[in-house]
Amino acid sequence: MSLNTKMLFHLKQLHLTFGYKVAHRFRAFPLSYCKLKHLRIQFCHSASLSSEQLKLAFPESSACKKRYVLGIETSCDDTGAAIVDNQGNVLGEALYSQLAKHNETGGIIPTVAKELHIQHVESVVRDTLSAAQMQLQDLDAVAVTVKPGLVMSLRVGLQHAQKLALSVGQQLIPIHHMEAHALTARMIDKIDFPFMVLLASGGHCLLAVARDIDDFLLLGSSQDSAPGEAFDKTARELNLFTLSDFNGLSGGAAIEKLAKEGNPSAFPLVHIMPSRATCHFSFSGLKTSARNLIKKEYQRLGTPTSELLPNAADICAWFQYNLMYHIGRKLQRGFIFAEMKNLLSTNKTLVVSGGVASNAYIRANLIHVASLYGYKVVCPPTKLCTDNGIMIAWNGMEKLLSGRNYFHDANTLDVSARCPLGTDISSDVGNCLIKLPKLHLKQS
Repeated sequence: MSLNTKMLFHLKQLHLTFGYKVAHRFRAFPLSYCKLKHLRIQFCHSASLSSEQLKLAFPESSACKKRYVLGIETSCDDTGAAIVDNQGNVLGEALYSQLAKHNETGGIIPTVAKELHIQHVESVVRDTLSAAQMQLQDLDAVAVTVKPGLVMSLRVGLQHAQKLALSVGQQLIPIHHMEAHALTARMIDKIDFPFMVLLASGGHCLLAVARDIDDFLLLGSSQDSAPGEAFDKTARELNLFTLSDFNGLSGGAAIEKLAKEGNPSAFPLVHIMPSRATCHFSFSGLKTSARNLIKKEYQRLGTPTSELLPNAADICAWFQYNLMYHIGRKLQRGFIFAEMKNLLSTNKTLVVSGGVASNAYIRANLIHVASLYGYKVVCPPTKLCTDNGIMIAWNGMEKLLSGRNYFHDANTLDVSARCPLGTDISSDVGNCLIKLPKLHLKQS
Protein backbone atom coordinates (compact mmCIF):
# COMPACT_ATOMS: atom_id res chain seq x y z
CA MET A 1 0.00 0.00 0.00
CA SER A 2 1.45 3.37 -1.03
CA LEU A 3 1.96 6.22 1.40
CA ASN A 4 -0.86 8.25 -0.16
CA THR A 5 -3.22 5.25 -0.09
CA LYS A 6 -2.51 4.76 3.60
CA MET A 7 -3.16 8.45 4.21
CA LEU A 8 -6.45 8.24 2.35
CA PHE A 9 -7.53 5.31 4.52
CA HIS A 10 -6.71 7.13 7.76
CA LEU A 11 -8.35 10.31 6.49
CA LYS A 12 -11.58 8.42 5.83
CA GLN A 13 -11.52 7.02 9.35
CA LEU A 14 -10.88 10.52 10.74
CA HIS A 15 -13.72 11.86 8.62
CA LEU A 16 -16.23 9.28 9.84
CA THR A 17 -15.28 9.58 13.49
CA PHE A 18 -15.04 13.36 13.58
CA GLY A 19 -18.19 13.76 11.54
CA TYR A 20 -20.12 11.49 13.92
CA LYS A 21 -18.99 13.43 16.98
CA VAL A 22 -19.92 16.74 15.39
CA ALA A 23 -23.29 15.39 14.29
CA HIS A 24 -24.17 14.15 17.75
CA ARG A 25 -22.76 16.98 19.82
CA PHE A 26 -24.00 19.98 17.88
CA ARG A 27 -26.88 18.90 15.64
CA ALA A 28 -26.24 22.12 13.64
CA PHE A 29 -23.43 21.68 11.22
CA PRO A 30 -22.27 24.71 9.16
CA LEU A 31 -19.52 25.97 11.49
CA SER A 32 -18.33 22.47 12.40
CA TYR A 33 -18.30 21.48 8.76
CA CYS A 34 -16.22 24.56 7.86
CA LYS A 35 -13.71 23.59 10.52
CA LEU A 36 -13.65 20.02 9.23
CA LYS A 37 -13.26 21.22 5.65
CA HIS A 38 -10.38 23.50 6.66
CA LEU A 39 -8.76 20.63 8.56
CA ARG A 40 -8.96 18.22 5.64
CA ILE A 41 -7.61 20.80 3.14
CA GLN A 42 -4.67 21.63 5.40
CA PHE A 43 -3.93 17.96 5.98
CA CYS A 44 -4.19 17.01 2.32
CA HIS A 45 -2.14 20.00 1.19
CA SER A 46 0.70 19.07 3.53
CA ALA A 47 0.51 15.49 2.24
CA SER A 48 0.59 16.70 -1.39
CA LEU A 49 -2.71 15.02 -2.26
CA SER A 50 -4.50 15.93 -5.48
CA SER A 51 -8.03 17.35 -5.64
CA GLU A 52 -9.29 13.96 -6.85
CA GLN A 53 -7.63 12.22 -3.93
CA LEU A 54 -9.15 14.85 -1.64
CA LYS A 55 -12.64 14.01 -2.95
CA LEU A 56 -11.93 10.33 -2.44
CA ALA A 57 -10.82 10.93 1.14
CA PHE A 58 -13.78 13.17 1.96
CA PRO A 59 -16.65 12.69 -0.50
CA GLU A 60 -18.94 14.78 1.70
CA SER A 61 -18.98 15.55 5.39
CA SER A 62 -20.93 12.85 7.24
CA ALA A 63 -21.99 15.64 9.57
CA CYS A 64 -23.66 17.46 6.63
CA LYS A 65 -24.85 14.68 4.38
CA LYS A 66 -28.33 13.50 5.24
CA ARG A 67 -28.47 9.86 6.29
CA TYR A 68 -31.65 7.83 6.68
CA VAL A 69 -32.31 4.62 8.59
CA LEU A 70 -35.49 2.54 8.71
CA GLY A 71 -36.06 0.71 12.00
CA ILE A 72 -38.35 -2.30 12.47
CA GLU A 73 -39.48 -3.51 15.92
CA THR A 74 -41.39 -6.76 16.60
CA SER A 75 -39.74 -8.11 19.75
CA CYS A 76 -42.96 -8.65 21.70
CA ASP A 77 -46.49 -7.39 21.06
CA ASP A 78 -46.01 -4.11 19.19
CA THR A 79 -45.37 -3.87 15.45
CA GLY A 80 -43.41 -0.67 14.94
CA ALA A 81 -41.44 1.04 12.20
CA ALA A 82 -39.85 4.46 11.77
CA ILE A 83 -37.40 6.41 9.64
CA VAL A 84 -35.00 8.85 11.31
CA ASP A 85 -32.25 11.04 9.92
CA ASN A 86 -28.81 11.75 11.35
CA GLN A 87 -30.09 14.84 13.18
CA GLY A 88 -32.59 12.81 15.18
CA ASN A 89 -35.62 13.91 13.18
CA VAL A 90 -38.42 11.38 12.82
CA LEU A 91 -39.50 11.53 9.18
CA GLY A 92 -42.15 8.85 9.34
CA GLU A 93 -43.46 6.29 11.81
CA ALA A 94 -46.24 3.77 12.31
CA LEU A 95 -47.19 1.48 15.17
CA TYR A 96 -49.73 -1.29 15.59
CA SER A 97 -50.43 -2.22 19.22
CA GLN A 98 -51.74 -5.66 20.15
CA LEU A 99 -52.66 -4.54 23.68
CA ALA A 100 -56.44 -4.80 23.33
CA LYS A 101 -56.23 -8.32 21.90
CA HIS A 102 -53.92 -9.57 24.66
CA ASN A 103 -56.09 -7.99 27.37
CA GLU A 104 -58.95 -10.12 26.02
CA THR A 105 -56.91 -13.33 26.25
CA GLY A 106 -55.47 -12.58 29.70
CA GLY A 107 -51.87 -12.10 28.59
CA ILE A 108 -49.51 -12.36 25.64
CA ILE A 109 -49.82 -15.64 23.73
CA PRO A 110 -46.72 -15.96 21.49
CA THR A 111 -48.55 -17.63 18.60
CA VAL A 112 -51.21 -14.91 18.61
CA ALA A 113 -48.55 -12.19 18.75
CA LYS A 114 -46.76 -13.77 15.79
CA GLU A 115 -49.89 -13.88 13.63
CA LEU A 116 -50.72 -10.26 14.41
CA HIS A 117 -47.19 -9.21 13.46
CA ILE A 118 -47.52 -11.10 10.17
CA GLN A 119 -50.83 -9.34 9.47
CA HIS A 120 -49.50 -5.85 10.13
CA VAL A 121 -45.73 -5.58 9.59
CA GLU A 122 -45.99 -4.91 5.85
CA SER A 123 -48.59 -2.16 6.22
CA VAL A 124 -46.72 -0.59 9.15
CA VAL A 125 -43.52 -0.33 7.09
CA ARG A 126 -45.44 0.86 4.03
CA ASP A 127 -47.18 3.58 6.07
CA THR A 128 -43.81 4.66 7.49
CA LEU A 129 -42.25 5.04 4.05
CA SER A 130 -45.33 6.89 2.83
CA ALA A 131 -45.27 9.31 5.78
CA ALA A 132 -41.60 10.02 5.11
CA GLN A 133 -42.28 10.34 1.36
CA MET A 134 -39.39 7.99 0.70
CA GLN A 135 -38.56 4.83 -1.22
CA LEU A 136 -36.44 1.93 0.00
CA GLN A 137 -33.67 3.09 -2.33
CA ASP A 138 -33.45 6.38 -0.40
CA LEU A 139 -32.35 4.61 2.79
CA ASP A 140 -28.78 4.22 3.99
CA ALA A 141 -29.63 1.20 6.15
CA VAL A 142 -32.37 -0.99 7.56
CA ALA A 143 -32.14 -1.73 11.28
CA VAL A 144 -34.16 -4.51 12.90
CA THR A 145 -34.55 -5.92 16.41
CA VAL A 146 -33.06 -9.42 16.60
CA LYS A 147 -32.66 -9.91 20.38
CA PRO A 148 -33.90 -10.38 23.06
CA GLY A 149 -37.63 -11.08 22.87
CA LEU A 150 -40.22 -13.61 21.77
CA VAL A 151 -38.54 -15.68 19.06
CA MET A 152 -41.66 -16.03 16.92
CA SER A 153 -42.28 -12.28 17.05
CA LEU A 154 -38.65 -11.36 16.40
CA ARG A 155 -38.51 -13.66 13.39
CA VAL A 156 -41.44 -11.89 11.70
CA GLY A 157 -39.64 -8.56 11.86
CA LEU A 158 -36.32 -10.02 10.75
CA GLN A 159 -37.81 -11.86 7.79
CA HIS A 160 -39.56 -8.73 6.58
CA ALA A 161 -36.37 -6.68 7.01
CA GLN A 162 -34.43 -9.33 5.08
CA LYS A 163 -36.93 -9.17 2.24
CA LEU A 164 -36.65 -5.38 2.08
CA ALA A 165 -32.86 -5.36 2.24
CA LEU A 166 -32.45 -8.03 -0.41
CA SER A 167 -34.86 -6.25 -2.75
CA VAL A 168 -32.54 -3.24 -2.94
CA GLY A 169 -29.22 -4.97 -2.28
CA GLN A 170 -28.71 -3.57 1.23
CA GLN A 171 -27.20 -5.10 4.33
CA LEU A 172 -28.91 -5.02 7.72
CA ILE A 173 -27.95 -3.54 11.09
CA PRO A 174 -29.04 -5.97 13.85
CA ILE A 175 -30.30 -4.25 17.00
CA HIS A 176 -30.27 -5.33 20.65
CA HIS A 177 -33.69 -4.30 21.98
CA MET A 178 -32.42 -3.18 25.40
CA GLU A 179 -29.49 -1.23 23.95
CA ALA A 180 -32.00 0.64 21.81
CA HIS A 181 -34.12 1.51 24.86
CA ALA A 182 -31.00 2.67 26.70
CA LEU A 183 -29.87 5.05 23.97
CA THR A 184 -33.20 6.50 22.81
CA ALA A 185 -32.77 9.51 25.10
CA ARG A 186 -29.65 10.51 23.14
CA MET A 187 -31.90 11.28 20.18
CA ILE A 188 -33.72 13.90 22.27
CA ASP A 189 -31.01 15.26 24.59
CA LYS A 190 -27.27 15.72 24.41
CA ILE A 191 -26.08 12.97 26.76
CA ASP A 192 -22.41 12.08 26.84
CA PHE A 193 -21.05 8.68 27.81
CA PRO A 194 -20.79 7.29 30.42
CA PHE A 195 -24.20 7.47 32.10
CA MET A 196 -26.38 5.19 34.22
CA VAL A 197 -29.50 3.66 32.72
CA LEU A 198 -32.56 2.03 34.26
CA LEU A 199 -34.70 -0.05 31.91
CA ALA A 200 -38.04 -1.14 33.35
CA SER A 201 -40.68 -2.70 31.10
CA GLY A 202 -43.12 -5.56 30.75
CA GLY A 203 -40.34 -8.02 30.00
CA HIS A 204 -37.21 -6.59 31.59
CA CYS A 205 -35.78 -4.67 34.51
CA LEU A 206 -32.08 -3.83 34.68
CA LEU A 207 -29.62 -1.23 35.90
CA ALA A 208 -26.45 -0.59 33.92
CA VAL A 209 -23.74 1.90 33.06
CA ALA A 210 -23.62 2.84 29.37
CA ARG A 211 -20.04 3.59 28.29
CA ASP A 212 -20.53 3.59 24.51
CA ILE A 213 -23.15 2.63 21.94
CA ASP A 214 -22.21 -1.04 22.36
CA ASP A 215 -20.42 -1.04 25.73
CA PHE A 216 -22.46 -1.57 28.91
CA LEU A 217 -21.67 -2.64 32.47
CA LEU A 218 -24.61 -4.56 33.96
CA LEU A 219 -25.07 -3.77 37.67
CA GLY A 220 -28.24 -5.79 38.19
CA SER A 221 -31.26 -7.32 36.48
CA SER A 222 -34.55 -8.99 37.33
CA GLN A 223 -34.14 -12.49 38.73
CA ASP A 224 -37.70 -13.56 37.96
CA SER A 225 -40.50 -11.47 36.48
CA ALA A 226 -40.57 -7.86 35.29
CA PRO A 227 -42.32 -4.81 36.79
CA GLY A 228 -44.65 -4.38 33.81
CA GLU A 229 -45.78 -7.98 34.15
CA ALA A 230 -46.39 -7.44 37.88
CA PHE A 231 -48.57 -4.43 37.07
CA ASP A 232 -50.56 -6.42 34.50
CA LYS A 233 -51.10 -9.45 36.75
CA THR A 234 -52.21 -7.30 39.70
CA ALA A 235 -54.58 -5.25 37.52
CA ARG A 236 -56.10 -8.52 36.31
CA GLU A 237 -56.50 -9.83 39.89
CA LEU A 238 -58.40 -6.61 40.67
CA ASN A 239 -60.67 -7.06 37.61
CA LEU A 240 -59.66 -3.63 36.30
CA PHE A 241 -59.72 -4.76 32.68
CA THR A 242 -63.45 -5.55 32.94
CA LEU A 243 -64.32 -1.91 33.67
CA SER A 244 -65.04 0.59 30.91
CA ASP A 245 -62.93 3.27 32.63
CA PHE A 246 -59.82 1.15 32.06
CA ASN A 247 -60.69 -0.24 28.64
CA GLY A 248 -57.64 -0.26 26.37
CA LEU A 249 -55.18 0.61 29.14
CA SER A 250 -52.17 -1.44 30.16
CA GLY A 251 -52.06 -2.83 33.69
CA GLY A 252 -49.59 -0.15 34.74
CA ALA A 253 -51.73 2.67 33.36
CA ALA A 254 -54.88 1.25 34.97
CA ILE A 255 -53.25 0.91 38.39
CA GLU A 256 -51.68 4.37 38.13
CA LYS A 257 -55.07 5.90 37.32
CA LEU A 258 -56.89 4.27 40.25
CA ALA A 259 -53.96 4.73 42.67
CA LYS A 260 -54.42 8.51 42.55
CA GLU A 261 -57.51 8.04 44.73
CA GLY A 262 -55.85 5.62 47.18
CA ASN A 263 -53.68 5.56 50.29
CA PRO A 264 -50.29 3.84 49.76
CA SER A 265 -49.93 3.33 53.53
CA ALA A 266 -53.22 1.46 53.90
CA PHE A 267 -51.34 -1.86 54.12
CA PRO A 268 -47.88 -2.84 55.44
CA LEU A 269 -44.75 -2.41 53.32
CA VAL A 270 -43.52 -5.57 51.59
CA HIS A 271 -39.80 -6.16 52.13
CA ILE A 272 -38.37 -7.62 48.91
CA MET A 273 -34.92 -9.29 48.93
CA PRO A 274 -33.96 -7.59 52.23
CA SER A 275 -30.91 -9.82 52.83
CA ARG A 276 -29.32 -9.42 49.37
CA ALA A 277 -26.96 -6.46 49.01
CA THR A 278 -27.12 -6.45 45.20
CA CYS A 279 -28.68 -4.41 42.41
CA HIS A 280 -30.76 -7.39 41.26
CA PHE A 281 -34.54 -7.01 41.11
CA SER A 282 -37.35 -9.40 42.02
CA PHE A 283 -41.06 -8.86 41.48
CA SER A 284 -42.53 -12.35 41.97
CA GLY A 285 -42.80 -11.86 45.74
CA LEU A 286 -44.67 -8.59 45.31
CA LYS A 287 -47.05 -10.24 42.82
CA THR A 288 -47.76 -13.01 45.33
CA SER A 289 -48.29 -10.52 48.17
CA ALA A 290 -50.70 -8.52 46.02
CA ARG A 291 -52.63 -11.63 44.97
CA ASN A 292 -52.94 -12.80 48.60
CA LEU A 293 -53.99 -9.33 49.78
CA ILE A 294 -56.66 -9.04 47.09
CA LYS A 295 -58.03 -12.50 47.92
CA LYS A 296 -58.09 -11.64 51.62
CA GLU A 297 -59.91 -8.35 51.00
CA TYR A 298 -62.56 -10.02 48.85
CA GLN A 299 -63.22 -12.47 51.68
CA ARG A 300 -63.11 -9.82 54.43
CA LEU A 301 -65.45 -7.40 52.66
CA GLY A 302 -67.73 -10.03 51.15
CA THR A 303 -67.44 -8.50 47.69
CA PRO A 304 -68.27 -10.79 44.74
CA THR A 305 -65.02 -11.66 42.97
CA SER A 306 -66.44 -10.44 39.67
CA GLU A 307 -66.77 -6.90 41.04
CA LEU A 308 -64.30 -4.17 41.97
CA LEU A 309 -63.24 -4.05 45.61
CA PRO A 310 -64.38 -0.90 47.47
CA ASN A 311 -60.77 -0.31 48.56
CA ALA A 312 -59.19 -1.17 45.19
CA ALA A 313 -57.70 2.33 44.99
CA ASP A 314 -55.81 1.74 48.25
CA ILE A 315 -54.48 -1.58 46.95
CA CYS A 316 -53.31 0.09 43.73
CA ALA A 317 -51.57 2.89 45.63
CA TRP A 318 -49.98 0.37 48.01
CA PHE A 319 -48.79 -1.84 45.15
CA GLN A 320 -47.35 1.06 43.19
CA TYR A 321 -45.53 2.37 46.28
CA ASN A 322 -44.01 -1.04 47.04
CA LEU A 323 -42.83 -1.56 43.48
CA MET A 324 -41.22 1.88 43.40
CA TYR A 325 -39.65 1.37 46.82
CA HIS A 326 -37.95 -1.81 45.60
CA ILE A 327 -36.60 -0.07 42.50
CA GLY A 328 -35.53 2.90 44.60
CA ARG A 329 -33.44 0.74 46.93
CA LYS A 330 -31.61 -0.80 43.97
CA LEU A 331 -30.96 2.65 42.55
CA GLN A 332 -29.47 3.77 45.86
CA ARG A 333 -27.03 0.87 45.80
CA GLY A 334 -26.17 1.48 42.16
CA PHE A 335 -25.43 5.14 42.80
CA ILE A 336 -23.20 4.33 45.77
CA PHE A 337 -21.36 1.59 43.87
CA ALA A 338 -20.76 3.87 40.88
CA GLU A 339 -19.28 6.47 43.23
CA MET A 340 -17.04 3.89 44.92
CA LYS A 341 -15.70 2.64 41.58
CA ASN A 342 -15.63 6.05 39.86
CA LEU A 343 -17.71 4.69 36.97
CA LEU A 344 -19.34 7.95 35.95
CA SER A 345 -16.71 10.60 36.63
CA THR A 346 -18.62 13.89 36.88
CA ASN A 347 -21.45 13.03 34.49
CA LYS A 348 -24.11 11.99 36.99
CA THR A 349 -26.97 11.23 34.64
CA LEU A 350 -29.64 8.55 34.99
CA VAL A 351 -31.48 7.67 31.79
CA VAL A 352 -34.81 5.95 32.41
CA SER A 353 -36.66 4.05 29.71
CA GLY A 354 -39.07 1.18 29.17
CA GLY A 355 -42.84 1.18 29.50
CA VAL A 356 -42.84 1.45 33.32
CA ALA A 357 -41.08 4.82 32.97
CA SER A 358 -44.29 6.21 31.45
CA ASN A 359 -45.91 5.97 34.92
CA ALA A 360 -45.92 9.55 36.26
CA TYR A 361 -45.77 8.48 39.93
CA ILE A 362 -42.77 6.24 39.35
CA ARG A 363 -41.06 8.84 37.20
CA ALA A 364 -41.49 11.52 39.89
CA ASN A 365 -39.99 9.24 42.53
CA LEU A 366 -37.09 8.22 40.29
CA ILE A 367 -36.26 11.92 39.98
CA HIS A 368 -36.58 12.24 43.77
CA VAL A 369 -34.27 9.31 44.55
CA ALA A 370 -31.73 10.38 41.92
CA SER A 371 -31.63 13.92 43.32
CA LEU A 372 -30.56 12.56 46.70
CA TYR A 373 -27.31 11.43 45.06
CA GLY A 374 -26.80 14.39 42.76
CA TYR A 375 -28.08 12.70 39.61
CA LYS A 376 -30.02 14.33 36.80
CA VAL A 377 -32.77 12.15 35.33
CA VAL A 378 -33.36 12.10 31.59
CA CYS A 379 -36.40 10.27 30.32
CA PRO A 380 -37.62 10.12 26.73
CA PRO A 381 -41.18 11.28 25.98
CA THR A 382 -43.78 8.74 27.06
CA LYS A 383 -44.38 7.46 23.51
CA LEU A 384 -40.67 6.59 23.24
CA CYS A 385 -40.57 4.73 26.57
CA THR A 386 -42.67 1.86 25.25
CA ASP A 387 -41.60 -0.36 22.34
CA ASN A 388 -41.50 1.50 19.04
CA GLY A 389 -39.71 1.64 15.71
CA ILE A 390 -38.14 5.02 16.42
CA MET A 391 -35.73 3.66 19.02
CA ILE A 392 -34.63 0.90 16.63
CA ALA A 393 -34.07 3.35 13.78
CA TRP A 394 -32.10 5.70 16.06
CA ASN A 395 -29.91 2.90 17.40
CA GLY A 396 -29.22 1.90 13.82
CA MET A 397 -28.33 5.51 13.02
CA GLU A 398 -25.92 5.74 15.95
CA LYS A 399 -24.19 2.62 14.72
CA LEU A 400 -24.12 3.86 11.14
CA LEU A 401 -22.59 7.20 12.14
CA SER A 402 -19.99 5.61 14.42
CA GLY A 403 -17.91 4.57 11.43
CA ARG A 404 -17.68 1.01 12.73
CA ASN A 405 -18.91 -1.90 10.69
CA TYR A 406 -22.19 -3.07 12.22
CA PHE A 407 -23.62 -4.33 8.95
CA HIS A 408 -24.52 -7.97 8.48
CA ASP A 409 -25.44 -9.91 5.38
CA ALA A 410 -29.24 -10.15 5.30
CA ASN A 411 -29.13 -13.92 4.73
CA THR A 412 -26.95 -14.76 7.74
CA LEU A 413 -28.85 -13.08 10.57
CA ASP A 414 -30.97 -14.91 13.13
CA VAL A 415 -32.86 -14.01 16.29
CA SER A 416 -32.29 -14.82 19.96
CA ALA A 417 -34.79 -15.00 22.83
CA ARG A 418 -32.20 -14.14 25.45
CA CYS A 419 -29.16 -11.93 25.30
CA PRO A 420 -27.47 -10.23 28.26
CA LEU A 421 -26.77 -6.53 28.13
CA GLY A 422 -23.04 -5.83 28.18
CA THR A 423 -20.58 -7.13 30.77
CA ASP A 424 -22.14 -8.49 33.95
CA ILE A 425 -20.46 -6.98 37.04
CA SER A 426 -23.40 -7.60 39.38
CA SER A 427 -21.31 -9.89 41.59
CA ASP A 428 -18.89 -7.01 42.18
CA VAL A 429 -21.80 -4.98 43.53
CA GLY A 430 -22.76 -7.77 45.90
CA ASN A 431 -19.19 -8.22 47.10
CA CYS A 432 -19.09 -4.59 48.27
CA LEU A 433 -21.80 -5.30 50.90
CA ILE A 434 -23.15 -1.76 50.58
CA LYS A 435 -25.44 -0.69 53.42
CA LEU A 436 -28.21 1.70 52.47
CA PRO A 437 -29.61 4.71 54.31
CA LYS A 438 -33.36 4.98 54.84
CA LEU A 439 -35.45 5.86 51.83
CA HIS A 440 -38.57 8.00 51.95
CA LEU A 441 -40.63 8.20 48.79
CA LYS A 442 -43.13 10.80 47.73
CA GLN A 443 -46.64 9.61 48.52
CA SER A 444 -48.19 11.02 45.35
